[in-house]
Amino acid sequence: MLGAKPEFYSFNQYNFSGLKGQIKISRKGLHFYSSRVTLVFSSPSREFVEYFLSTLFAQKELMIGNLQLVPESHDLENPILFTDSMRYLCISPVVLLPATFNDEQGKRFISPESDEFSDLLYNNTIERMEASQKFLPDTLSSFYKFQLVADKDYLTKIQSTHKKFARIYPLYDSDVKYEARGYTFPFVLYAPLPVQQFVYENGLGLYSHKGFGMLDVAHASSASNEESIVMYA
Repeated sequence: MLGAKPEFYSFNQYNFSGLKGQIKISRKGLHFYSSRVTLVFSSPSREFVEYFLSTLFAQKELMIGNLQLVPESHDLENPILFTDSMRYLCISPVVLLPATFNDEQGKRFISPESDEFSDLLYNNTIERMEASQKFLPDTLSSFYKFQLVADKDYLTKIQSTHKKFARIYPLYDSDVKYEARGYTFPFVLYAPLPVQQFVYENGLGLYSHKGFGMLDVAHASSASNEESIVMYA
């Protein structure tokens, strides 16, 4: 869908959620019971968002597995006032380690309460901010404040009920299947405002352009440059 414009052939500064609707999980996968589903799509480039929407809504129907979808409508979500301390929810899993073919390294569990967890996300975020070419080196070097603090009460509760906040997820590159560990839990991120806005618009962690690492602000509407797309199922 994104291959029509040469300037977007290698563009990866976007992020999206899974399809949101009434679902039931079985061994055969997800079963949707909603007549409508919602996709949240985000990018700091308004031009790219408009291009994606025009391409999406030019489709008469979309097939994802056995799910038949018809694009219906889209809405721009409300702006967020960012501070240097933001409480986020994960609406898609956050991936810390690169997925490697036929290797367990990408599946290694890292405690969200460890310094390594924050350090990996910090390094990845700064690398992506540098790759975006929107920040000067001196500006990036000033973004040294970065600390993710997991919600301990949530982690304790989820573990006491024998549920999981870290799972193995498949991802695909050139039709090759890889596996990586993703994390979903509430947390507070302490970081400068430009960093907060960047991870909100671009996602947090690896593979954000493959639907990982999308965040929502707790107890608030979503941010600018995010579109909610409703589709018939």
